[in-house]
Amino acid sequence: MSNTYRIAVIPGDGTGPEVVDEGRKALQAAATRFGFNLEMTDFDYGGDRYLRTGEVLPETAVDELRRFDAIYLGAIGHPDVKPGVLEKGILLNLRFELDQYINLRPVRLYPGVETPLKNKTPEQIDYVVIRENSGGIYTGTGGISMKGTSQEVAVQSMVYNRFQVERCLRYAFEYARKFGKKARGRGEANTLGLVGKTNVLTYVFDLWERVFHEIGEKDYPDVKREYYHVDATCMWMVKSPEWFDILVTSNMFGDIITDLGAETQGGMGIAAGGNINPQGISMFEPIGGSAPKYTGKNLINPLAAICAGAMMLETLGEVEAANAVEGAVKAVTGTRIKSLSAGKMGYTTSEIGELVVDCIQS
Repeated sequence: MSNTYRIAVIPGDGTGPEVVDEGRKALQAAATRFGFNLEMTDFDYGGDRYLRTGEVLPETAVDELRRFDAIYLGAIGHPDVKPGVLEKGILLNLRFELDQYINLRPVRLYPGVETPLKNKTPEQIDYVVIRENSGGIYTGTGGISMKGTSQEVAVQSMVYNRFQVERCLRYAFEYARKFGKKARGRGEANTLGLVGKTNVLTYVFDLWERVFHEIGEKDYPDVKREYYHVDATCMWMVKSPEWFDILVTSNMFGDIITDLGAETQGGMGIAAGGNINPQGISMFEPIGGSAPKYTGKNLINPLAAICAGAMMLETLGEVEAANAVEGAVKAVTGTRIKSLSAGKMGYTTSEIGELVVDCIQS
């Protein structure tokens, strides 16, 4: 009997619905080829709903979404809604309420895609960043006193407990064991690199580093362990990205280095990410924004959304199907499209989707 996966789809704002439509085509083609079913249900969460009802998320939203196997997101961000309202009210709210404590960001240069890094090839830009997604400085611990005076004080603290750190690191070790370079036939070892700042943030990253080595030595002796300062990591991401395999880091550092990584792989138009709860429901999205100026013009690049769909399939356990979707994207970037920029691809949004589907089916 074939598996059936229930997918909650949030097309979102701007060009989100357009790229999600092309992602659906690719996902359905993969499902047909590999013998499983996808039941997709749309939710209208986003700017239009907020402007119409004044409600960012209904009270029932989180409980309703928990009934699904995964969430597929287009984009959040509306030009008529103040920045932060939708992002915090939808994205951050869902991440925290659904305990999506891992942010998974592959950094892969696909064939034919231009990178600003001179002479670097797809074989050299091919690693994954695992960002802790539930703690750290983004949780709002802190405050402001004497606001507006010359004595104003602002405090925002980086707070982690061992539980948060250990569960993130265990996920990263498991991921490195399963998808590291040795597992992919690309190197002699599966390597997990901890990115931190132990020489300055001596309390938080003392915790991270101790747990990293404790559980690595005890439970993951087959995974090679390395440590990198975050500033050095940024330097080597530009100079020698081929050094990296799987990286794991804190919330704030992960936020910064993944955007740097996205630029090295060709920009936000090809970058995809997953907000993962390994024991619950995860959410997958293209990293680029809603691009409202291109809404309805059939010009936007849908490949990041299609890659996000491939990540969703991999996380659901349909690894062959995920590889087929990603392979189709590589075939399209390597042989067909001229650019990732809107209006310069040589094809429309929907035509790019059809090219990917044709490759999946062939």
